[in-house]
Amino acid sequence: MKKRMVAILLTAIVAAGSLAGCGSSPKTTSVPEAANTEEGKVINIYSWNNEFRERVEAVYPEVKETSSDGTVTTLNDGTEIHWIVNPNQDGVYQQKLDEALLNQANAAADSKVDIFLSETDYVFKYTDGDADVAMPLVDLGIDPAADLGDQYSFTKVTASDQSGVQRGSTWQCCPGLLVYRRDIAMDAFGTDDPELVGEKVKDWDTLKASAAELKAKGYYTFSSYADTFRLYSNSIAQPWVTSGETVIKVDKKITDWIDVSKEWLDEGYYDKNVKGQWTDDWNKAMGSQSKVFAFLFPAWGIDFTLTPNWDGESNSWAVTNAPQEYNWGGSYVHAATGTDNLEYVKDIILAVTADKDNLLKISKEYADFTNTVSGMQEAAEDDATYSSEFLGGQNAYKYFAPVAENIVIAPLSAYDQGCVELIQSSFGDYLQDLIDYDKAKSNFETAIKERYPDITEVQWPE
Repeated sequence: MKKRMVAILLTAIVAAGSLAGCGSSPKTTSVPEAANTEEGKVINIYSWNNEFRERVEAVYPEVKETSSDGTVTTLNDGTEIHWIVNPNQDGVYQQKLDEALLNQANAAADSKVDIFLSETDYVFKYTDGDADVAMPLVDLGIDPAADLGDQYSFTKVTASDQSGVQRGSTWQCCPGLLVYRRDIAMDAFGTDDPELVGEKVKDWDTLKASAAELKAKGYYTFSSYADTFRLYSNSIAQPWVTSGETVIKVDKKITDWIDVSKEWLDEGYYDKNVKGQWTDDWNKAMGSQSKVFAFLFPAWGIDFTLTPNWDGESNSWAVTNAPQEYNWGGSYVHAATGTDNLEYVKDIILAVTADKDNLLKISKEYADFTNTVSGMQEAAEDDATYSSEFLGGQNAYKYFAPVAENIVIAPLSAYDQGCVELIQSSFGDYLQDLIDYDKAKSNFETAIKERYPDITEVQWPE
């Protein structure tokens, strides 16, 4: 089992890119077992952007200064944080991180990984107890029940291994909402009021009827079939791969997404020119000349994706409930097994992910929906502090908070990222009428086995 988990860690190294693998067999290496007790003078933190660094700088009291290029933060006692940042694109971040973790046992003290970040799509690859590359928080002296008791429970589950041992923490909670154009709502429904629009999108059947109204007015409900994927994939009842097995089990919710996407695309409720997400066409669908009514986003999606792509007036959008509750994303902070900076690692994790006042500061400064239940309840009631100019003065936390409290995380596996990416790319070709359904299934089976050579079978729902 340990060798198998190391092989999964190496997937990013052998992958040809983020959507396919070359199929070569990875070399296995032993994983470090325990941390040193002597504190080092360099804290190495691995991430894919500057988001975590900025939040550490904002709330960690030991920060003295950061170099002009953002690569080194000096603490009050002279200890340095070295920020090792590699892009997520094409699996580069995971490749560099995996190489470092696999060399952790033999690395010099000030070259060891101390903290690293992961995303929800691949968090279990690192929290898996058999991999043992992320330390249990209790081994740092953090009691999840006491120290993290105010966190949303599903974030704690996400950061835990298969035995329920928490091996990471996050400042971020990513409940999703429906974000809609006020002008389109007025034209199609006669109102842009979030409560009334919420009634028009409250469940899938109601939204389908509203989609017909939008189409009659010349609008698309969403830009792409990819926009709804997270709502379905968050609802799966079984993991893609059960722990200890080598079989991909495609949940019925995934084939439901395929079937509904095909129906809605044929009905004209999506823009056929938008083929997925993170493309130029998708970005343009967020512009003022677009005919797209809504997007499905968490807080980060509004701030980092929608806002930069919008070229109209700042009060043109609003949020309301989605047709079902869902979570999209989240950056998890882990202490690397073998770190020589246990005390600093503990302090940083607690400062950035557990202190309510710090987290509220992050919400104010960065518009993150942060990870304390009581803090977000306060934000939901504080319109003066948390209203958004971009959303026409609306306080989105009023809608985010109840969603977050009701999210139940889908069961995780170390294969989630590949399955999520490859099922969408394989069936994207089917939805675009380039191949038939059976060919899409076959393409997925081939691609997933290339990405993960240990997978022996793909089972589809009846």
